[in-house]
This record gives sequence, structure tokens and C-alpha cells, in this order.
Amino acid sequence: MSLRRSFRNINFTIGFFITLIILLTALLSFIFTPYDPNRMNLSERFQAPGKYHWLGTDQYGRDILSRVMKGSVNSIVVGLVAVSIGMSFGILLGSIAAFYRRWMDEVIMRVSDVLYGFPAVLSAILITSILGPGAINSMIAIGIFNIPIFARLTRATSLSIWERDYVTSARAIGRSDAGIIRKYILPNILSSLIIQGTVQFAIAILAEAGLSYLGLGTQPPHASWGRMLNEAQTFMGTSPYLAIFPGCAIALAVLGFNLLGDGLRDMLDPKLSRWIGR
Repeated sequence: MSLRRSFRNINFTIGFFITLIILLTALLSFIFTPYDPNRMNLSERFQAPGKYHWLGTDQYGRDILSRVMKGSVNSIVVGLVAVSIGMSFGILLGSIAAFYRRWMDEVIMRVSDVLYGFPAVLSAILITSILGPGAINSMIAIGIFNIPIFARLTRATSLSIWERDYVTSARAIGRSDAGIIRKYILPNILSSLIIQGTVQFAIAILAEAGLSYLGLGTQPPHASWGRMLNEAQTFMGTSPYLAIFPGCAIALAVLGFNLLGDGLRDMLDPKLSRWIGR
């Protein structure tokens, strides 16, 4: 698949550039932000967007642009860790269910059904209420929600591959089950897992923002888009920009990863391909 041909897909193109901007913003925030994101200056509180503070300042005089930039790091880290947890355990459990089947398959899938029955934010709220608030616990909570999604996907896509002739031949010549999974099963389901991973990344960002908004995610003084929305709600009547900018950041991040996943699905699945000129 050529890069030039990939960009003919409008969903992939838009999603790619939005995601790239967010990633570059997060990387830039490690070496530069206009101001210290946590520096308070009460003499500059509630300044509207202007020459010195492009996105304005909040109730503590903190620069909103700096906090939005730093908040992108938090969202990306939570997304990466949560999706990694979900993929690691989900692929393992899904592969076991597809290989052993019978009672092992039944147990894993029924437990997955129970976990999958709860919405992402509700599951995360339940788990963080038990473990306690904080960024690490929110990553774990969102990651646990992702496990049944990847387990179900891995099982569903693996079942048909186990019946293929080349897998039967590999088993006949004595290849180990782990070797077959690594060499034949995972490469054939990798595209589906990557697509699902981008979608779950968007959900993880939204879930983290929801947890931070409720006070269960990233804790003060660290910047978080959801936390910024929580702090802005009291001042919506007088300073609506306090909520507009972090809200737009969340919307853009979710939109970018969703479009990226949708574009990848279109390109990797010939039945759904909508390339221009094809």
C-alpha cells in the first residue's frame, strides 16, 4: 500500500493530520510551552484571549494554551497505556479461547460479556472508586474495559484461520501452538487489531476526560482536559472560553482517531474500500 494512495482516502487523510497535530503538540510541550502550565498569577486571572495569552487565563491566572498543550500529553499517555493493557491481555485471552474452545472458550467469553456490558466510563468509575482516584488507576480502569473488546475480536478473527490448510499443515509437522499463533494467526488478524486499537484510543481519551471531570482521573495541579472542563463550569456565564478550548481539544482528538481508524478499515478491507480512482 503506497503512502500516496493512502491519502486518497479522505477519512484517513483528515484523521492522520489531526492525530499528527495532537502528537506534535504533545511532543512540543515537553520542551516548550508559552508559560509554566501550573504557574498561578492571580493578577492575570480571567484574561480573555489576547496578545500575551492566546487562549486566555483561568481563575488562577494560569495560561490556558500551556495547559491545553500539557493536557494532550496526559490524554495520549492514558490512551497508549489503556489500549496496550487491553490489547495485551485481550489478544492472549482471545487466542486461548479460539484454540482450546469448549469450556475454556465459554468461560472467557462469558466473563468478557459481563465486562463488555458496562459502558467504558461507568466501568472506569467503578474501578477507580475501588482503587482510588489518579492517572495510573484511570489507565488501569480503562485498560480493563478494553480487554473483553480485544478478546472477542481476537477470538472471532482467529477461529476461521485455525481451520485453514496451512495451519493444519503446520500442526501436522509438529509446530508448537505458540509458534502457530505467532507466525500464522497474529499476522492475519493484525490489521483488525490495529483498526480497533485506533478506535479504542479515541474512547480511552474520552473516558479519561470523563474521569478527570468527575475528579477520579488526573489530579490537580496536573493539566487534564477533563479537569479543565470541571473547573470551567462555574464560570461558563462570564468566561466561556475556559470550557471551549479544552472541549474542542477533546472533540478534535476523538474525531481524529475515529477518522483514522475508519480510514484504515476502508483501506485494509477491500470490501469497504472507497479509494478515489479505484
